[in-house]
Amino acid sequence: MKKNSIVILDFGSQYNQLIARRVREMGVYAEVVPYFEPLEDILAREPKGIILSGGPASVYLDGSPTIEKALYEQGIPVLGICYGMQLTSQLLGGNVERADKQEFGKAELIIDDLDSPLFKDVPNLNQVWMSHGDHVTILPEGFKQIAHTDSCIAATANVEKNIYCIQYHAEVTHSEYGAKMLENFVFGVAKCEKNWSMGNYIEETVKSIKETVGDKKVLLGLSGGVDSSVAAALIHKAIGDQLICIFVDTGLLRKDEAKNVMEIYGENFHMNIKCVDAEERFLSKLAGVSDPEAKRKIIGKEFVEVFNDEASKLTDVKFLAQGTIYPDVIESQSVKGPSATIKSHHNVGGLPEDMQFELLEPLRELFKDEVRAVGRELGIPAHMVDRHPFPGPGLGIRILGEVDKEKADILREADDIFIKELRAANLYQEVSQAFVVLLPVKSVGVMGDERTYEYTAVLRSANTIDFMTATWSRLPYEFLDKVSNRIINEVKGINRLTYDISSKPPATIEWE
Repeated sequence: MKKNSIVILDFGSQYNQLIARRVREMGVYAEVVPYFEPLEDILAREPKGIILSGGPASVYLDGSPTIEKALYEQGIPVLGICYGMQLTSQLLGGNVERADKQEFGKAELIIDDLDSPLFKDVPNLNQVWMSHGDHVTILPEGFKQIAHTDSCIAATANVEKNIYCIQYHAEVTHSEYGAKMLENFVFGVAKCEKNWSMGNYIEETVKSIKETVGDKKVLLGLSGGVDSSVAAALIHKAIGDQLICIFVDTGLLRKDEAKNVMEIYGENFHMNIKCVDAEERFLSKLAGVSDPEAKRKIIGKEFVEVFNDEASKLTDVKFLAQGTIYPDVIESQSVKGPSATIKSHHNVGGLPEDMQFELLEPLRELFKDEVRAVGRELGIPAHMVDRHPFPGPGLGIRILGEVDKEKADILREADDIFIKELRAANLYQEVSQAFVVLLPVKSVGVMGDERTYEYTAVLRSANTIDFMTATWSRLPYEFLDKVSNRIINEVKGINRLTYDISSKPPATIEWE
């Protein structure tokens, strides 16, 4: 599958992952690598085509990202997008300047060469999405203009060398024929074949796991979340009881989480799972702590210690399996450099290096939607494989302020009602992440002619594509009314409910 691939060179575009996903949706393997990857390493991947992503820099400034000019001489089809177009033009002898009229948003694309393979079955006039302050003013030798907007050269081609460039972002949905243009490059120009499927991936990965692991054992921290669950199911398919799962009940999990995990993966999949009840241990360490970062660090440290304690009881374990997925890999090699720390990562901190295990990461090449597809192929129930993200610190960061068992139990019940009602109303799959937050605020209420003084809770539901930005979900008033009535009437300890209508940014999806 990988020798029939598209390599995407990352110049810092916010859309680089989206390009890869678009290509994979066509049934072709695509991977994102930093622009500074040596040419010999790029060629060693044996790609059928190379896409140069967009990016925030200006090609004519000192220190701007660049590549080896020899890349264009390898006989491999190239598609430059936005910055990729400008860089190609600059490197091959053209000229790029600051535009008098910058373009951000929708623009009308006028095709000059309707016979270009890039525009097969694309109408002459169509809408594209622009995001650029620079533009190409002089084309390199051997290139011709194949499309334009009213303010710039929008697409160029060197047919002899199979190099195509577009100034707009074909990968975003706002470009109405963008997917078709990418498809034309992938199949019409790069001559790729459709052979990337989750069935093929499972088959190849199972074979690889068997060869890698041999007769040794693999240890995995099973959380019940999508990534660790699918990783466990995939490894179990390959090596059966050689996989040992440790499930740590921190006391900060969803309602009946331990019970559900043991039933689904223990009884149905017959996995070897060690369930550790560590509720008292975690809650005692969190007593009196209200700072969110402090809570995260305590939960992460305690998880590592519990896991380490259990791992030390085992013998002949050579591998540590993790549910690392492709966006994690891309972010770890991001060309953008370190970003400002908004908060510690939602997933529990890494395990200690002195555990002396080799890493096994069977999902590290998959996007989240592909991970879910693998889970479905492996027979994981839909209500588990399609779950919303759940943070590693769990309810510890959804209980604002100090954490204790009473608050955790209250929040568990409220959250369970919200999620069940979303499913009953067929809204769960319409939103990206939904949960309840418990505030350290009490207010006066009246229930049954009696005065109450209980907690305030917040419903949070967000819609997003990449979790980098998000909007609040426009849930029906009737639905919110039903959820509010159920939580206030059924959950002792909550007498007031609010709905969070903040978008990200400036807010985050989680509250802490």
